[in-house]
Amino acid sequence: MPELVLGASIALALAYAYANGMNDAANAVATVISTRALRPTTAVIMGGALNAAGAVAGLLLGSLVAKTIGKGIIDPSDMTQLAVMSAIGASVIWVFLATRLGFPVSVSHSLVASVVGAGVAVAGWGGLNATIVLKVLLALALSPLLGFLGGFFLMLALYWGLRRRTPHVVNLWGRRLQIVASAFLAFSHGRNDGQNAVGIIALAWAVFYGRDMEIEVWMVLLSAAVIGIGTAFGGWRVIRMLGMRVTRLEPIQGFAANITAAAVIEAASNIGLPVSTTHTATSSIMGVGAIRRFSAVRWGVTRSIAVAWLVTYPFCLVLAWVLSKALSVFD
Repeated sequence: MPELVLGASIALALAYAYANGMNDAANAVATVISTRALRPTTAVIMGGALNAAGAVAGLLLGSLVAKTIGKGIIDPSDMTQLAVMSAIGASVIWVFLATRLGFPVSVSHSLVASVVGAGVAVAGWGGLNATIVLKVLLALALSPLLGFLGGFFLMLALYWGLRRRTPHVVNLWGRRLQIVASAFLAFSHGRNDGQNAVGIIALAWAVFYGRDMEIEVWMVLLSAAVIGIGTAFGGWRVIRMLGMRVTRLEPIQGFAANITAAAVIEAASNIGLPVSTTHTATSSIMGVGAIRRFSAVRWGVTRSIAVAWLVTYPFCLVLAWVLSKALSVFD
């Protein structure tokens, strides 16, 4: 029985990684596809490869985000295998549902809320590391604001700096720079969001063997590969929503949005905090679009995205709690 639960937990974690690829990882290539800087197939291959590279880089730099997810929110000794499985299952259900509807929700928010819900079910509120939870929530809340402001002011600076250049020159260099920025964003996503599945696999492994949590190479490589597959086969709905429906983008605007989002995510990765690529990339696109005029942003679309974001917390927390309580009868 314990071996079956461990196997199911790892399988669900990989389903989560696939959902991550379908949703969050797709954000990194959404703008480069919508502006036609790259062909869709080329962009997806690039995104998958650099997500994998980012995940490996995260391992080499200490896997700080994975450790925050795996043992920072709640001590592994307070968790059960079934609680870990419940946390992963709740986040997978929500991300697959949101992706099916075309909403770019945050897999980071989903997993954090699910880990909190499952942890409370087995250890109570006192089992949570309140300091870490507060830091994670603060990072998740501030990243969209930083993305919006960064995109807005960077685009303002670019408009001023390029005011004497012809549209042809701006578009030519914008496409080249956007490809670089999109690649950087995909790499940054791998370093941050790409570690979430790794952290939950490591948590399940630690609970099963009753030892300290350790990040192993096979966990990183397997998760990175599945994220890339998810982007290639399931990311198109989110790509259309984020790259084409929030606002109309030119290549130079896509560059500004992507480089801003990547910078925010890299900063968070360096201090071990999970942030949402979805939230950061979407808000950066909004900031870039708003520089023309606020009406250039399709606020009706962004409102529906915001509602999906807000629903994520209670849905995942409650679902993980319910699943954990229901499965506890098998402990």
